[in-house]
Amino acid sequence: MTETPERPAPDPDGQRIFLVVVDDTDEWVAALHFACRRALHTGGRVALLHVIEPVEFQHWMSVGEVMREERRQEAEQLLQRVAKQVNERTGTMPELHAREGTAQEQLLALIDEQPSISVLVLGASTSSEGPGPLVQYVTTRGIGSLRIPITIVPGNLSEEEIDKLA
Repeated sequence: MTETPERPAPDPDGQRIFLVVVDDTDEWVAALHFACRRALHTGGRVALLHVIEPVEFQHWMSVGEVMREERRQEAEQLLQRVAKQVNERTGTMPELHAREGTAQEQLLALIDEQPSISVLVLGASTSSEGPGPLVQYVTTRGIGSLRIPITIVPGNLSEEEIDKLA
């Protein structure tokens, strides 16, 4: 008889947590709206992740440290602005996560570390260059590492179109 692999404990409140990656693309806005609508309709909550890419400039250590701190402050300000939008749309404050590293690695690490996260919601680019690096990564190489479903929202959907779907 084989043992069932251990699964992370669900969120103690039983709420679905919809994780949205806030980045420098345009399509994350559609993912955010979809996640807010789903959270509102299911009694869930939204979580926001912003990944601060490593500072490339390392010539002078003190300059690199100042740049890193500025990027951290900008990330926190961005997350606070988006959190306000989420609160207005859902009536709840989202979980906020600011991490340093590559987006792919930090996304997978956060999902592994936070058993309360139950759905990943990503916005897909509609450009001819493809859906975007994060969507491409999680749907190919990263898919085997995920323990949760992924919802991919086309970035060109209007809020009205998303409202009809969510």
